[in-house]
Amino acid sequence: MRFERAAGILLHPTSLPGAYGVGDLGPAAYEWVDWLAATGCKLWQVLPLGPTGYGDSPYQCFSAMAGNPYMISPQLLLDAGLLTRSDLAPMPEWNPQRVDYGLLYEWKPDLLEKAYRRFAGKTPPGLGSEFEQFCAESAGWLGDYALFMAIKEVHGGGGWDQWPAPLRRREPAALSQIQRDLAERISYASFVQFAFFSQWNALRIYAGEHGIQIIGDLPLFVAYDSADVWADPDLFFLDDSGRPTVVAGVPPDYFSPTGQLWGNPLYRWEAHKSSGYAWWLDRIRQALKMSDIVRLDHFRGLAGYWEIPGDASTAEHGRWVTGPGADFLQAVASGLGAGGEDLPIIAEDLGVITPDVVALREQFHLPGMKILQFAFSGPDNPFLPHHYPRNCVVYTGTHDNDTSRGWYASASQAEKDFALRYLNVDGSDFAWDLIRAAWASAAAFALAPMQDLLDLGAEARMNYPSRLGGNWEWRMAERALEGPLQKRLGDLVWLYGR
Repeated sequence: MRFERAAGILLHPTSLPGAYGVGDLGPAAYEWVDWLAATGCKLWQVLPLGPTGYGDSPYQCFSAMAGNPYMISPQLLLDAGLLTRSDLAPMPEWNPQRVDYGLLYEWKPDLLEKAYRRFAGKTPPGLGSEFEQFCAESAGWLGDYALFMAIKEVHGGGGWDQWPAPLRRREPAALSQIQRDLAERISYASFVQFAFFSQWNALRIYAGEHGIQIIGDLPLFVAYDSADVWADPDLFFLDDSGRPTVVAGVPPDYFSPTGQLWGNPLYRWEAHKSSGYAWWLDRIRQALKMSDIVRLDHFRGLAGYWEIPGDASTAEHGRWVTGPGADFLQAVASGLGAGGEDLPIIAEDLGVITPDVVALREQFHLPGMKILQFAFSGPDNPFLPHHYPRNCVVYTGTHDNDTSRGWYASASQAEKDFALRYLNVDGSDFAWDLIRAAWASAAAFALAPMQDLLDLGAEARMNYPSRLGGNWEWRMAERALEGPLQKRLGDLVWLYGR
């Protein structure tokens, strides 16, 4: 069984400490793996690793296949001979506690450009053949992505729906001409991906050698302004001008009276089925090159999804549409050569969950998610540990929730009272009380965000789903891993057999 009893931490690479404005794949990432392995934990969960666009969300990327250039480590580029110390000057004054994306977007592309110029001018020994091999192995997606980014660059970064019509429609003559005109910028975009994947693959191998499995994240939907939609428009519901006719979201509920309008274009599932879900299989294989297990975000959308008119301003008016369901998952299992109980997928089954969603998840033996912060309304709440099956993954909270300390500070008195009685604690160390409850539970995997291990409050929250701006910015302090934290976590891992 893939989901043996284990514990781990949710920490996105951008949240790692370091000297270059954002967490990256350099020395701090290796120190993190060493620290995590020393606790006995076997799992490191990340958020999506793709190239982020407007709003900085890893769930709205320019590609479902590519890597995020801002995670590339300048230190590793120095070590590879692609940068010099003088290339790093002048260094901005970074905020060590938050990612300043505006400043980062001004500084790091220039640095990557310098690395590319050195690579193109005098390629260090061995890197040229490695680059050629990477391009050949990634040909299925890299060409479209690099061309997409090159065209986007010369059009000021705007969405592809604003490009000239021949490029929007991918007319062969226009594409041939632009490939010639932008050959150097296409090469640059390909180099940046080579740099990312060289660093990420080395880190992933290192993690595996230290007994750490990486849990990746696969959003069900992709961003409209992405190479994926531009390159394969027939797989999405778009009109003749390339605009989405229907988009994704969720209907109104107690927490959001107008629902959530995500805006992602919806799939023409019949078109995917007619190809044997080839696009999806390529996407999942790519995800599994980057991680050992993936969390499939918005799993319920495979059973049924909320379809909203493309011109709607809120998610209030829509309809439920049946998703591809078991046919899709069976194709994935066959395509991966996985047995009926061995798909490397965690089903994010939160939100409006109907019996068909549960049946689909159980048919393929996928572990669902349990969130302890949702649990404390009364003894019948399914998120309480005494209700857990073994085949599930428990979290104290996720990137979309407040920290556990922040939750306790803002929870209703009734929830607090029930939580303290259930956990048999006094609330003075609530984040660790939740960690202990998760680790002690029957769930196969138990995970907590790093913010909970550090007992941080709402100021360290990663994302507010309904807020524009100010998200995805939290960074771990430089010396946060020092002191007794490692032993404290290690004791729980040992005590509860994880």
